[in-house]
Amino acid sequence: MCPVVPRPLCVSIDGHLHGFRVTLAFLLSMCLSRMTFTAACPPPCLCASDIVSCSGRNLSTVPPDLPGYVTRLDLGHNVLTALLLDWSDRRLDRLTVLVLSQNAIIHLAPDAFAPTPHLRHLDLSSNGLSRLNASAFHGLGELEVLLLFGNRICQTMAGAFEGLSSLERLYLGGNRLTAFPLELYQRNGALPRLRFLDLSTNMVRQVPVQSLLSLATWQQGGIYLQGNPLVCDCALRAMLEYWERRQYCPLLDFREEYPCSLGQEEWLNCSGNPQGGFHGTVEVSYQAEPGDWLMVPCPGISLPFQEEVVVFWVTPGDGSPALGVTDDQSSRLTVLANGTLEIRGALRGDSGTYSCVAVRGRHRSSNETLEVTIAVGNPSGPGKSGEVRSSGGEHFNTAFTTLASCVVSIVLVLLYLYLTPCRCHGGKAGAVGGCGGRAMLLCADPREAELADRRVTGGKRVAFLETGGEHPPQMQCQAPSNGHCSHRWHIEERKQGLGAGPRRTRCVAFRVCP
Repeated sequence: MCPVVPRPLCVSIDGHLHGFRVTLAFLLSMCLSRMTFTAACPPPCLCASDIVSCSGRNLSTVPPDLPGYVTRLDLGHNVLTALLLDWSDRRLDRLTVLVLSQNAIIHLAPDAFAPTPHLRHLDLSSNGLSRLNASAFHGLGELEVLLLFGNRICQTMAGAFEGLSSLERLYLGGNRLTAFPLELYQRNGALPRLRFLDLSTNMVRQVPVQSLLSLATWQQGGIYLQGNPLVCDCALRAMLEYWERRQYCPLLDFREEYPCSLGQEEWLNCSGNPQGGFHGTVEVSYQAEPGDWLMVPCPGISLPFQEEVVVFWVTPGDGSPALGVTDDQSSRLTVLANGTLEIRGALRGDSGTYSCVAVRGRHRSSNETLEVTIAVGNPSGPGKSGEVRSSGGEHFNTAFTTLASCVVSIVLVLLYLYLTPCRCHGGKAGAVGGCGGRAMLLCADPREAELADRRVTGGKRVAFLETGGEHPPQMQCQAPSNGHCSHRWHIEERKQGLGAGPRRTRCVAFRVCP
């Protein structure tokens, strides 16, 4: 007899198989999720939310599969030698901070930062860059801070920084630049928002003083030149002294690292003859009319004037050109050989504050002003003595206002005296005789009325009575006697408008005198 296999055994095997399948599916899903998380962060890097740090990993290439959500990527302290166009296999639209410092990068491919169009902070410091290509930073219109210090940059190609319209801070210190990059402020490569430029510890010997003085105040106050082998001449000394008086941070913070220090102007002979006198009392404000010819001396310049002395005049307005001594006599505003500012045919646009930039050295006074205020055709502008002068137009306005006030006052008095409502003389208000009702009689002076009646034959007085109904009230005109004169009265009735409207009744008196 064959043994019978129990059915519960088959059911038990099926249950175990089903449980095994569920467990296997769960473990597989866990592994897949773990693999997905691991793939989101490159293996040699550390990730924290939207920050990816691959610093100090001895990387020679950029890790692939960078997450698209990264906002800060640190690739510093590696051995990267170049940044090519395909350094990232995807577009990193959220990336705002990219750190590539402390590498060995010597080459930046054109449009190398095309995958990161929204960068705001780019750190390329302490690399081996020797030159910057024309389109190295193309497409970084939102970049605000660019760090290039600690490289070997000796020149910048034309247009290397073109398109960086939002750049505010540029660090070029610790390189090998021999000339001041004036193109950063002028021509097509100008950076309109650049307020901080670090050129410290380069090889710059000469700076364009007049061009730098022509920059806006917020631009001049952010230029760092310490640590350069600058040739200390009168022009540079005058500019540094001017910056010091303006309390610009670059000069105040690194005073000892500039070659032209206080006390060197004696052997430079930049401040004139120490035994000579000064211009005396130099006016600090001038009032002129359009077309006038002005001669404005520079405050604080000693006499006799030395040939080595350099004088610049900073004209009003941020970014206005600074003027220096020139032989060009075609300009309306020129600086003469003795430092005097000459303005030919003054215009209203010449009004403003002018600053005289020159070396004054130890002869200067702590409260001495460097500025001169000129007002051309300004009614409230300061006069030569610094006082405010009032023009004829202002006197006219004051006199006209006073006259108008007097006329208005007289008119109001006359209206009060001659147009004041008074009672009717024909009888009491509300009576049957006289004017009666709500009549109002505009009465003048009785004596004037009597004289008018004598001059005019048949003179008359009119009283108006407003009626509320369609039919005028019953009224009688009485003619009181007055000496030899007799009065004749009649009633006139007028209707206003069309249809059934209010009526106006007036009592007209004719006075006849022999």
